Amino acid sequence: MANRTIALVIGSLRKESFNRKLAEAMIRLAPDGWDFDEVRIGDLPLYDQDDDGNEAEPVRRLKQQVRASDGVLLFTPEYNRSIPGVLKNALDCGSRPYGDSAWQGKPAGIVSVSIGAPGGAMAQQHLRNVLAYLDMPTLNQPEAYIQHKDGLYDADGNIGEASRDFLQGWMDAYVAWVERHAG
Repeated sequence: MANRTIALVIGSLRKESFNRKLAEAMIRLAPDGWDFDEVRIGDLPLYDQDDDGNEAEPVRRLKQQVRASDGVLLFTPEYNRSIPGVLKNALDCGSRPYGDSAWQGKPAGIVSVSIGAPGGAMAQQHLRNVLAYLDMPTLNQPEAYIQHKDGLYDADGNIGEASRDFLQGWMDAYVAWVERHAG
């Protein structure tokens, strides 16, 4: 298996984000030789078509990181039954101007964690619609809608015993997905 770099996009800016904590724990489940390069999205300007061709440095950085990756792993909270605006803005910034999308063809995986039992299912559905338009082949099964509750993590911040087999299976499926689709 080749070494791979995955662009890690966390759709929450909150310091104590449940999605950040899950991302940090889940990347430990990846095989050796897989690196995760977090794409910062909090400093991106709001997408404005007037800036096409004269992109701000944070937009150029985002596009470079995504283009240099073998795949994209997105962790998203659910805000008002959809994805956070900061995540949508990052997707817009990385896909414009039309015909210059950094996202195109990048194999994607989506994980969400929420305190509610649906675990971010609606946010994922909306995100899948956007990723389909961006021509990102997205892992469909297994789905990872995770409820944030006691036992999700062990004392060291690793995935807890009750969820470890499922999330390891998800990571194994994502790794195989990237291997199948990455150049």
